[in-house]
Amino acid sequence: MNHFISRNGLLAVLILSLLWTSCQQGGESARKRFPKRDTTITKKTAFNELFLDSAQVEQFIAATRPDSLIARDLRGFYNSRNYQYAWFDPKGLNEQGISFWNLLTSYISLSKDSTLYDKELTLRMTDLTTDTSLHLDARTLAHTDLALTGLFFRYAQTAYAGKLEPADLQWFIPRKKVDALALLDTLIARKGSDAEGWEPVNPMYQALKKKLIQYNGIAEKGGWPAIPFDNKKSYKPGDSATVLIAVKQRLYLSGDLEQNDSSGSYNSALEAAVKKAQRSFGLKEDGVIGKTLIAALNVPAKQRIEQMLINLERMRWLPEKQAPDRIVANIPEFVLHVYEQNRKAFDMNIVVGKEGSSTVIFNDQLKYIVFSPYWNVPRSIVRNEIYPAMKRNPGYLARHNMESTGMSGGLPVIRQKPGGNNSLGKVKFLFPNNYNIYFHDTPSKSLFNRDKRAFSHGCIRLAEPEKMASYLLRNDTAWTPEKIGAAMNLNKEKWVTLKDPVPVFISYFTAWVDEDGLLNFRDDIYGHDKKMAAQLFIRPAMTDTTAVTRDTAIAR
Repeated sequence: MNHFISRNGLLAVLILSLLWTSCQQGGESARKRFPKRDTTITKKTAFNELFLDSAQVEQFIAATRPDSLIARDLRGFYNSRNYQYAWFDPKGLNEQGISFWNLLTSYISLSKDSTLYDKELTLRMTDLTTDTSLHLDARTLAHTDLALTGLFFRYAQTAYAGKLEPADLQWFIPRKKVDALALLDTLIARKGSDAEGWEPVNPMYQALKKKLIQYNGIAEKGGWPAIPFDNKKSYKPGDSATVLIAVKQRLYLSGDLEQNDSSGSYNSALEAAVKKAQRSFGLKEDGVIGKTLIAALNVPAKQRIEQMLINLERMRWLPEKQAPDRIVANIPEFVLHVYEQNRKAFDMNIVVGKEGSSTVIFNDQLKYIVFSPYWNVPRSIVRNEIYPAMKRNPGYLARHNMESTGMSGGLPVIRQKPGGNNSLGKVKFLFPNNYNIYFHDTPSKSLFNRDKRAFSHGCIRLAEPEKMASYLLRNDTAWTPEKIGAAMNLNKEKWVTLKDPVPVFISYFTAWVDEDGLLNFRDDIYGHDKKMAAQLFIRPAMTDTTAVTRDTAIAR
C-alpha cells in the first residue's frame, strides 16, 4: 500500500472548501482579509460542540504575545468558525488534534527544527495522547486549543512556506457538518493540475480522489441495485444461475468486469472479475461467489463515497513526501508493508489488537531487535488475567514459564521467560513509544490463516518474524541466517541495535488505492469511520442496501 502514515490521521479536510472562498478571490492576499463570523455555526450544525469566546482568544494573545500576523490569524480563524474549538470535543482530544500532533512531531524529528518545539505543550500533549481518560479543566482546555492553533499556523509557515496562505489553511479543519455529496461536489470542482498543485497532499490522496470522481459518476447515474442473494448458496466457475446476471452488472458498473453480458453463466471473464473484487475487499481470492462477497458488493455507491471522503480526510494529514525506506502496518487491512527506496520489498500478514484492546495509531522509528525476548506482562493483563489465575492455582507461573520479579502498586511484576511458549515468540522489534506497542513473533500461528485478524492485546504479531529480522539485518554481514536462527532460540535475551533505524507507520485506512491501481475497501473494525461520519456529515452514513440517487441524497 503506497503510503506514508501519521497517527490516526483524521478529520482534517475538505469541509472548509465549501465554506471558504479564498481561492476565488484573485490575487488578494489572505493576510489582508479578515473572515466574517459564520453565525450559522451552532451547537446543532457544528462539527464540534465546544465553543470559546472572543475574550478567551484575546486573553491568550495577551498572555503569549505571538507576532502580529499569527495573532491576526488566530482571531480570524476562531471568528470564521464562530469560536468553535478546533482540536477538542466533549470527549477530549479529537482525531484531527491527534493527527496534527503526530504530523508535527514527525516533522520536528525529521527536520530538526527546534523552533516549533514547545516544552510545556509537549508534556501536556504526551499526557493527552497516552491517556484517553484524561480531561483538562476549562481554562487549560481553552489555552491548549489556542496553543495548538497558533502552532499549526507556525508549522504551516515552515512546512508550506510560499505555497499556502493562512486563510487557505483553514480548509484543513472542519467547521460544520455537511451532506456528503455536497462536499463531494466542491471537492471535484477542483480539477486538473491546478488543484493538485494547490492542495498540500500526497500521492495516496490524489489516487483515492481520482477513484472518488469515478464513483461520483456512478452515483449520478443512480448507483447500483442490490444483488438478490440466497445466503445459503454459493457459485463457482461453470455454474449457471439468474443471480449471476446481477453480479455481472454490478461488477461491470464498478469497472471490475470489462465487458458485460446478459447470460447467467459463470465464465472465465466473470471469474477474473470476481477475484479482482475479492482482492479489493481483502477476501480470499478463490473465485467463489458467496454471502461475504455479495454483502461487500451490495454496499451502496453513496456509502462507498462517504467512506472515501472519510479516508481522504485522514490522508490530508500525511506528509507530502514519503520516507523511502519504511514499514507500514494498516490495521483494517491486517497487513504490514515493507518499502525499500519507495519500492515494495514484501508484505506480511499481521494480527492486530482486538476491539477493546485496539492497536494505537501512530508512527515512530524501529531501532531494536530483541531475540529470545522476555515478555514483561502489562499491568492490565496481570490485574485482569494472571493475578486471579495465580490465586486459583499457585503453580500457574511455573506452568507458563513465568516468574515474579517483585511487587508494584499492590500487584506482582510478572515476566515470561524466553522459550517456545513465550507469548512474544522468539523475537520482537521495538520502536520505543508511549503506548508500549511493538512487533513480535507468536506461538499462535493458526490465527494468520483467518481473514479477520484482530485478536491481540494491542501489539502487532508478525506472520514471518524471521524474515523481518533477516531483512532488517541484511546489510550486516555478521548476521547470517544461521546466526539469526540461533539467536531466536537462546535462553536469554539478546538485543541488537539497528545502525539505521527504520520509520514505522501504524495506520488506519479503510479505503485506499494500492500500487496496482486497485481501489480497496475494508471493514471499520474499531469504529473510527463511524465516529468521523457522525461529526462530518449532516446525516449518518447509509447502512441500508437501497441505492440512493444523487438528487435525493442532496435533498435530504
